[in-house]
Amino acid sequence: MGRSAAFFDLDKTVIAKSSALAFGRPFYRDGLITRRDVVKSAYAQLMFRLGGTDEQTMARTRDYLAQLCKGWSVEQVGQIVTETLHELIHPYVYAEATALIAEHQSAGRDVVLVSASGDEMVRPIGELLGITDVIATRMEIVDGRYSGRVEFYAAGPAKVEGVNRLVEERGYDLSECYAYSDSSSDLPLLECVGHPSAVNPSRTLRRVAIERGWPVLEFRHPIAIGRRLRTQPAVPITAAALSVGVGVAIGIAWYGRMRKSRAATA
Repeated sequence: MGRSAAFFDLDKTVIAKSSALAFGRPFYRDGLITRRDVVKSAYAQLMFRLGGTDEQTMARTRDYLAQLCKGWSVEQVGQIVTETLHELIHPYVYAEATALIAEHQSAGRDVVLVSASGDEMVRPIGELLGITDVIATRMEIVDGRYSGRVEFYAAGPAKVEGVNRLVEERGYDLSECYAYSDSSSDLPLLECVGHPSAVNPSRTLRRVAIERGWPVLEFRHPIAIGRRLRTQPAVPITAAALSVGVGVAIGIAWYGRMRKSRAATA
């Protein structure tokens, strides 16, 4: 039997917000995002929501993301993430998720974060959680800047491609692996393992999980790492208990709405 792993989606599964949304404000502050970008991003996010998670919609979102980030300094993005990580992400990690991650690690399983957000964001968040393995969106870099081309867009079925590469490298037995997500777009990821779980699921994913008998977990306690709920028991890993990507557009649209709201009340 090969080694096993636990694959965790990030947004709304491990943290109580969109990882890229969290960095929308400092990106705007440091000049990476303009007002025109806000309008375009709001439209792109609306199209994504209306179109669902079909291949064509994800391709449009991927291409928009590439153009949005074109010309950004990789060093500047990394600096923004490093400087704001503890303020914007640290307080929003689910206590239940950190307990579950720790249980998998204690059982000898590798833990892997799998997210459509950019590697530049996901990897530092993983380090914050004690996780070194990450499957995330990767942008092509030329002379220290994003070229406007996506090398790997970690969304939908592409997440399974990333998982399969790890399987080939490490010899995981997928029937012994676990996966956790809140979104129906991650059904391919959940279906590829022997132990899938829906966490804070969307309506569609909840329905699918109930139909297939998958565990449904509710994580409700975001709390800063190091201050976990001492009285909250870890979620048992049993059959009864288990179960800069799209988020950049969400973050920009959210920030644009906030600015518009403030202007209206001023």
